[in-house]
Amino acid sequence: MTFTFAWPWLFLCLPLPWLVWRYARPVRRRGAGAIRVPFFALLANGEQRRDGGTAPRRAMLVSLCWVLLVTAAARPQWIGEPDRVLVSGRNLMLAVDISGSMKTADLTLRGEPADRLSVVKALGGDFLARRVGDRVGLVLFGSQAYLQAPLTLDRRTVATLLNESVIGMAGERTAIGDAIGLAVKRLREIDGDQRVLILMTDGANTAGAVDPSRAARLAAMAGLTIYTIGIGADRMSVSTLFGVREVNPSADLEEALLEEIASATGGRYFRARGEDDLEDVYRLIDELEPVPGADLDARRVAELFHWPLALVVLVVLGWMIANLGTGRWPSRSLRDAVDAPGQVAEPASREAS
Repeated sequence: MTFTFAWPWLFLCLPLPWLVWRYARPVRRRGAGAIRVPFFALLANGEQRRDGGTAPRRAMLVSLCWVLLVTAAARPQWIGEPDRVLVSGRNLMLAVDISGSMKTADLTLRGEPADRLSVVKALGGDFLARRVGDRVGLVLFGSQAYLQAPLTLDRRTVATLLNESVIGMAGERTAIGDAIGLAVKRLREIDGDQRVLILMTDGANTAGAVDPSRAARLAAMAGLTIYTIGIGADRMSVSTLFGVREVNPSADLEEALLEEIASATGGRYFRARGEDDLEDVYRLIDELEPVPGADLDARRVAELFHWPLALVVLVVLGWMIANLGTGRWPSRSLRDAVDAPGQVAEPASREAS
């Protein structure tokens, strides 16, 4: 562990108040109206009694607060021991369909009926946890495509954002081409040896401004590999007025388009008809895109600026409490004079005469 300051040059500001006090010219006050106070002598004497002997103490407290504020601004830090972190150099983006059709409950999760997005969330979080060393990001798409998480090594945060996604928050339709285009734009801006997009959807391209085939060609030109996953069961029992019948909930899934996208970029198309199939898909992607990489030294940094700030608050509160405890307020005679305007005390100079 090492103690240091992120911005130590800010300590050059420590003598600033003294320099202002020492060399700044006083402001000239122009003539202004005065208010006649009949108890001026009592007021002056009270101020002298209150301030007598406290000026050096106040100066010390103000100086202490200034030093603590400058210390906080310099950002004190504890820097931990170096940790070995695997970095693969791979940039991996997840593009997840959250259109209205993803709420179809034709899959199971741990033996219980579940909608498609719930299964993607559960297994997608496990998949992200295994991608040690990869920079991962998240694109959510429906009628529009949105970058939910930029590329980062913080896989836990990306998994949390995926788990917090809601069906329909990006619209009810499906814009596959826009999702690919957004992923290409983000991955192309990042340096790295490998760029991978995993696209998961359960329908056909029904929205968006970018044609999916054209987006796939742009992805291939940018060196991006796309793995597409078609999600949804082939059979599902539904209740009707005439009894229970079986339907194909994945009738709208455009598998030919997903195969074309994957083939154009050197990737593969996978079909996930259930929880086990999706888990197998993730394992195959782990084999196709392994995670070993070079070691990188990383250190944990703990910010400590809040401690000197807390001390400033305690010093100010202590000074205020001390003033209240010693009764440093106008004297009784002064309060009586204010409360009874008709009884005005004579100034001290007039009494002497």
